[in-house]
Amino acid sequence: MSTTSIENIGVFTSGGDSPGMNAAIRSVVRTALYYNIQVTGIRRGYEGMINGDMFIMDRRSVANIVQRGGTILKTARSEQFRTIEGRKLAYQQLQKNKVDALVAIGGDGTFAAAKIFGQEFNIPIVGMPATIDNDLFGTDFTIGYDTAINTVINAVDRIRDTAESHDRLFIVEVMGRDGGLIALRTGIATGAEAILIPGTTTDIEAIYSRLERDRRHKASKIIIVAEGEEEGGAFKIGDQIKEKYPNYDTRVSILGHIQRGGSPSCMDRVLASRVGVAAVEGLLDGHRNEMFGLIHNTITSTDFSQTVKHNTVINPNFLKIVEILSL
Repeated sequence: MSTTSIENIGVFTSGGDSPGMNAAIRSVVRTALYYNIQVTGIRRGYEGMINGDMFIMDRRSVANIVQRGGTILKTARSEQFRTIEGRKLAYQQLQKNKVDALVAIGGDGTFAAAKIFGQEFNIPIVGMPATIDNDLFGTDFTIGYDTAINTVINAVDRIRDTAESHDRLFIVEVMGRDGGLIALRTGIATGAEAILIPGTTTDIEAIYSRLERDRRHKASKIIIVAEGEEEGGAFKIGDQIKEKYPNYDTRVSILGHIQRGGSPSCMDRVLASRVGVAAVEGLLDGHRNEMFGLIHNTITSTDFSQTVKHNTVINPNFLKIVEILSL
């Protein structure tokens, strides 16, 4: 490992919270301390950076957090950081606290801001992908995605129990404003009759045909809808189905923010731990403006410009699987 002048690494979480962020913080802190580097925790993301809400972290700061959801460093949006004046204030606070490198834990918005900040003030910054949407290039899975989809699966399994008991059709809305990976995987895993996601055309007539076909053969029916679906989400789809089939017992369930919470899965804890070590070692090796992720079980680094410009493309084979298995 090459020698660098980095003596104090700042770590923060930004954007939407996701399960596994605490495991990521723990990994960064303990890896930095392993290499005799001081660690400064920055509360509430970029907003806390501007306000100087920082503190020195030690091993005990991250004790007993690997299993906890949320983020001990808190997270927040920052309109002020979108301005050059706000970023200057943030840099001044980093200088005041003698922070000379950063690890940003978050999603595309976090990395877009980090890219600008790093270029303007020549501060080394690397990122760790933490978002339940799994919509970043540069990693097969993001921290929090596995936990979120398992939360959805558990919820839909319970919804199907009551759907079976009452011969109901449930339309379940999951998170995914810009992408449909949560809906896609959970729809397959829960045996959904249809999955409606952004980036694909919603064929409501095809859904009607499927419901007609299943009317006599299935006691329960589940449709999974991503919140960013083109028709306007679960309630809009539900209204159309109720109008077409007024005698159907149709219910809508919005899972909402339960998908963000809860204890992270084993996969998310291990992913966060591996990427955290890689992020700190990457900084010490001279990496900057890059996100560290996992592709084909190998640690990789991707320039921030690539992580923020692209969304993961939906595999059309998954949609075909749904159609085949819904018979």
